[in-house]
Amino acid sequence: MIAVKKILVIRLSSIGDIILTTPLIRSLAIAYPGAQIDYCTKTPFVSLLISNPRISTLYTLDQPPVGNYDLVVDLQNNFLSQSIVRSLHSTRTVRYRKENWKKWLLVQFKRNLYGSYRSVVERYLDSLHEIAISVSDHQGCELYPSAEELAFAAPYFQSGQKTLALCFGAKHFTKRYPPKQFAALISSLFIKESLQIVLLGGKEDAPQATELMNSLSDSCRPFVANLAGSCTLMQSAALLSSCDAVLCNDTGLMHIASAFGKKLFVLFGSSSQAFGFLPWHTPYELFEVEGLHCKPCSHIGRDHCPKGHFRCMNDLSPNTIAEHIHNYLQSFR
Repeated sequence: MIAVKKILVIRLSSIGDIILTTPLIRSLAIAYPGAQIDYCTKTPFVSLLISNPRISTLYTLDQPPVGNYDLVVDLQNNFLSQSIVRSLHSTRTVRYRKENWKKWLLVQFKRNLYGSYRSVVERYLDSLHEIAISVSDHQGCELYPSAEELAFAAPYFQSGQKTLALCFGAKHFTKRYPPKQFAALISSLFIKESLQIVLLGGKEDAPQATELMNSLSDSCRPFVANLAGSCTLMQSAALLSSCDAVLCNDTGLMHIASAFGKKLFVLFGSSSQAFGFLPWHTPYELFEVEGLHCKPCSHIGRDHCPKGHFRCMNDLSPNTIAEHIHNYLQSFR
């Protein structure tokens, strides 16, 4: 094993991808106790890492890292991250192998050459094998809301009611369960459960939140708190840390919730398990439509359904999902 005192990890985006790097950071801290671990990411994602006790210094593209490193771990592995690496003096650089050709074959020809399921976390950790780090850590992801962020979340949990977080958004249309379907699911759940629901998402998700709220009955609406666009990313994390369960699309908030070991009810539309983005080391139930020849239609999602029917989401039964959530929440009694 090489002598390492100073390490840089690079992952520039996005929310879920960055959360999934935290087990690798932990593995580096274990392998090189006392080493300085720095991290470079894009400015919007700094809040995800700023409280991580294993990270010494956070860099961004506006204030990039400089100087010497014993080890650079490039988990972005694109032209931008490679240019950052070239600007440094690094004794050793290892990189995440994206295997984009496998994504292309799966999307274009529905040929899955990934083999048995492996998480992106495991694929990140593969890069450490090049420097003879034996990874046996089977813990989950990590996230550290501040005391102020936890204090922001606390008032929403003073009623003693069970709380379901609903992360209804996603960057791409084909990863979003339709708002009216979510409303039907909530209505079905309220028939069986007394609980409160918090809607979490960014400002860009606010239109979907409004449509969802408008689709609820007058009797349901008072028990649903629409916080979409009114919380910072880490305030949303603090809220997720206190919820009893989380219903979510394939989105960054899903991975944030996984960092707190929450039970997740995950909806996959155009997504595919093969890409490696299932929740890491947290209990979950996955809902997806099997046997669709058009799925996956993209490895990141699309702004419309190429076939026009959007069956990968529309065929997911709100009542079935509500029944599974109800059965889980019964265990709290």
